[in-house]
Amino acid sequence: MNEPTTPPLIYESVRDFLARHEPFSRMREEAFRFLIPRLKLAYFPKDAIIVDRQGGPFPPFHIIQSGLVSSVTAGLDTLPDRVLSPGECFPVGALSAGGQPTRTYRAVDDVFAYQLDVASFNRLRQLSPQFEAFCTAAVTVLAQQSLAELQRHYAQVAADQNSLTRPLSEIVAREPVTCRAETTLREALTRMRDSSVRSIIVVDADDAPIGVFTLNDLRDRVVLQQLPLDTPVQRVMTRKPLTLAADATAAEAMQMMAAGGFHQMIVTDHGRVFGTVAEHDLFALQRVSLRQIHHAIRSSRTIAALAHVAGDIRNLAHNLLAQGVSAETLTRTISALNDALTREVVTRVLQEHDLTNIDWCWMALGSEGRGEQTLATDQDNALIYAAGPDVTPSEQLRIRHELLGFAREINDALNTLGFPLCKGGIMASNPQWCLSEDEWRARFAQWLTEPTPEALLRGNIFFDFRALFGDRTLADRLSRWLLARTQGNQLFLRLMVANALQTEPPLGLIRAFVVDDDPDAPGTLDLKTRGTRIFVDAARVFALAQGIAATGTAERLRRAGEQLRVQPRHVDATVDAFHYLQVLRMRTQHRRDAGGAPNRIDPYALNDIDQRMLKEAFRQARKVQQRLKETYTFGL
Repeated sequence: MNEPTTPPLIYESVRDFLARHEPFSRMREEAFRFLIPRLKLAYFPKDAIIVDRQGGPFPPFHIIQSGLVSSVTAGLDTLPDRVLSPGECFPVGALSAGGQPTRTYRAVDDVFAYQLDVASFNRLRQLSPQFEAFCTAAVTVLAQQSLAELQRHYAQVAADQNSLTRPLSEIVAREPVTCRAETTLREALTRMRDSSVRSIIVVDADDAPIGVFTLNDLRDRVVLQQLPLDTPVQRVMTRKPLTLAADATAAEAMQMMAAGGFHQMIVTDHGRVFGTVAEHDLFALQRVSLRQIHHAIRSSRTIAALAHVAGDIRNLAHNLLAQGVSAETLTRTISALNDALTREVVTRVLQEHDLTNIDWCWMALGSEGRGEQTLATDQDNALIYAAGPDVTPSEQLRIRHELLGFAREINDALNTLGFPLCKGGIMASNPQWCLSEDEWRARFAQWLTEPTPEALLRGNIFFDFRALFGDRTLADRLSRWLLARTQGNQLFLRLMVANALQTEPPLGLIRAFVVDDDPDAPGTLDLKTRGTRIFVDAARVFALAQGIAATGTAERLRRAGEQLRVQPRHVDATVDAFHYLQVLRMRTQHRRDAGGAPNRIDPYALNDIDQRMLKEAFRQARKVQQRLKETYTFGL
């Protein structure tokens, strides 16, 4: 096929014009030789629509030669967001992200503009690093627009949650502390001390509240009256306390507290005590800080109390997203707080077990191991312990038996806190994943030398381990041992690459996205299995092949990029795409709190900007897979 040509005088004239404007002023001559013959000069009379945001995707790329062009994000009657002058281009962001324009462009006066077809536009991006950087910057602007819209959405959600119209059932933050009428003062006060509360609710046989005993009652009716501590609490309690039903609103509770001059309200459900809500609960709705959560973790006396902290962590995550916190910071914050919560659970359970003569380490696996937990996550954990050559088989059985019982209590407690038990049994209480150092090495060695499909599936979880509690040197030694055996292991890496390439990004040839034919959720796609997992799997292979000890996906991609000398802008684009999918997952999970698939979306229900960013994210997924294949061919 003959290449298009341009007469020399016209070529020089167009080149001189383009060279006065960005990004063309920085382009090399070979890029001009490709670009200029493919440009077509088009004329648009005053008020003519040049690009219609409702007109469908893939308009030509325009460079204004003369005249002015207005850009608006809504209807044509809206005032223009900006006016473009000669030398400026449009719609760069839409074409770079491969989606429908979000703006309408029309001629302010008579306009002449150079047009470039989409195929040539994409080819120019490949030929000219300067032009590619210009387009990448435009995509970054789109990402900022998308995150801004996401932030507005969550700000509204946070405002709704903070509203005093919320029912008290959603606000009650602690289990009620109760006793019967015949309970002695000594026992009632002991319960109050152990639960760190200033009052106790007195209930009848049906758990209906009949009274309340407070520290004020202790002062006025016990100490000053010099009553003995074996006095029944019913003699000194405040009778017929005011209550509100669980479906009453926070506003009703606040009004009743203000009218009665007290600071706490008993909440009932069908006449039975449901919990209590305090004045500070109403004034601090959703205003949860990191310091408050860490304090609550340390001060909680029971596993049930820690369950409320787990809820606070989720609420904090929603609020951080509303404030525009990046996905990387957000997921690491969630993981760090969940780590602290898990360590506290392990500490509590450890008090009931004598493991002083055993060197062991609790390991986090999967998304927790990578520090990438979202709002919906189950348990993935394991145990490693030291068992030297002098340990007899019977002694090792005893050690494992003690550790399994210890781990079972931890897994059950975490389940109570809202971290479901792993359906696949990837938990420390499973004898398969409670192993000595030598056993773990043998297990990994088997996976490395006999990489069956099951072994590769296990690798997707177990190769992302990190120490969470206990003797971390055990996990660190295992990590060093493993990385020394994965580098250069061509058979294993070749199969890991093939496994990472199995899932194709859901980009369509005719329609923008390929959705699943799922009878339960038709017309949707899974953002985890067909989105973030692609980046996670690729980053894992890079780490194992390059000897990178980091477990986080973004950190693995950055370090691999440095070692493989990938241009930083390409690495940044890959990391940004991964983080965008993470944010979209968390938004979806928040909307599905009441049920439903936590990672499934209908891509065509997204707004224009999100659709474009989603398509660009999937394109980056395709690129990272291609780089993986090119870097570690091994006969693929």
